Amino acid sequence: MRGAVSSAIALAHAGELDNAAIARGLKRHDTELLDYLIETYQHRLMRYLMFLTSRREVAEDLFQEVWIRVLKRGSQYDGRARFDTWIFTIARNLVIDLSRKRVMASLDEMREGGDDERPFEIVEDSPSPLDQFEFRENAAELQKVMLTLEPSYREVLSLRFHEEMALEEISQVTRAPLSTVKSRLYRGLAALKPELTRLRALRISEADR
Repeated sequence: MRGAVSSAIALAHAGELDNAAIARGLKRHDTELLDYLIETYQHRLMRYLMFLTSRREVAEDLFQEVWIRVLKRGSQYDGRARFDTWIFTIARNLVIDLSRKRVMASLDEMREGGDDERPFEIVEDSPSPLDQFEFRENAAELQKVMLTLEPSYREVLSLRFHEEMALEEISQVTRAPLSTVKSRLYRGLAALKPELTRLRALRISEADR
């Protein structure tokens, strides 16, 4: 058993530990594998929880709870979906459970577009290359701005740009129709546009000096 665990970790460090191998390890309750997964995903998971909750202490508590769930329910992961998709789904469900306990509006109940009930038309399936470039180039500055957006918007933006998930994977994590994911993504980008424009103008100004 110990040899199998060590072999799995060796493959992990070589970048060859696939979802099926993770599923087998979790079914065996391999603590060494769990330590490796926590180390690998801790920053991404904490960032996601921070964007959902906007409070570090809450995010830290939920972070611990996610891994407790992974330890207890690891046998439920079958390796067919990406492991990060699975743990982000667990994290999101915990946030929703907490919000309901605290009588807060859940992520699923957030209204989009304020009082504007007009349908939101999606022209393309993904943000333009310029949108993606600007978002990544200004990621540090935009993180603060993102925290001012509605949770449903910043969640999708975080999963799309930070985690580089496909829209279909985001739909799976959020349990929202693909059309809703696209709407949230584009509305979130639209809300960020003024800041993106400001940062681009500042970058051009600095380059001209």
